[in-house]
Amino acid sequence: MSFSFKKILYLAVFIGVPAAHAGAYEDFFQAVRQDDADAVQALLARGFDPNTLDSQGRSGLFLALGTHSLKVAQALLDAPKIDVETRDKQDESPLMMAALKGELAMAQQLIAKDADINKPGWTPLHYAATGGHDAIVSLLLEHSAYIDAASPNGTTPLMMAALYGKTATVRLLLEQGADPALKNQQGLTAIDFAQRGHRPDAVQLITQAIRARQPKGTW
Repeated sequence: MSFSFKKILYLAVFIGVPAAHAGAYEDFFQAVRQDDADAVQALLARGFDPNTLDSQGRSGLFLALGTHSLKVAQALLDAPKIDVETRDKQDESPLMMAALKGELAMAQQLIAKDADINKPGWTPLHYAATGGHDAIVSLLLEHSAYIDAASPNGTTPLMMAALYGKTATVRLLLEQGADPALKNQQGLTAIDFAQRGHRPDAVQLITQAIRARQPKGTW
């Protein structure tokens, strides 16, 4: 075998490995988008890393939960090497996405695999409150989620529920002890958030909660 032929063969092998990996990479994320669990399982069986990130820094599990590709999400959760705390560039976790999308069964499994409930900054409870998913709000609180968790700018789950969520979610958080008088770094309260969201029902609930906390007069 001549030197030049050996060199060509070496380069072909060297270049072919990344090319094969690139093909698997594309196949993996296409399967995630299409909710093709069989294709994902086949790739995992060949040694593909279930925690691989896409070009925007998102894991397959995170994307599957965000697009309701629940068969793929289950396949990834069942993978022995799955890391349920792989986060995107905005520090969002799979549990946060499950909370936002209202995927209760997925949230339960993520918690069972020790997903971080009380991560610093935005939390799964913020996301569940934003989506108005009361079952997940209750689940997170049952697992010791901090009810008045502060986002990087001091926004609480109650504030998010007041702006985006449901009246029932506001009521649930208040009943479970959320502080209605807290302010974020802009000086806004949950009432301010409700007013900005044109939510008179939420304004009324939060106002009542604040009044109930005021000391009763003595006669």
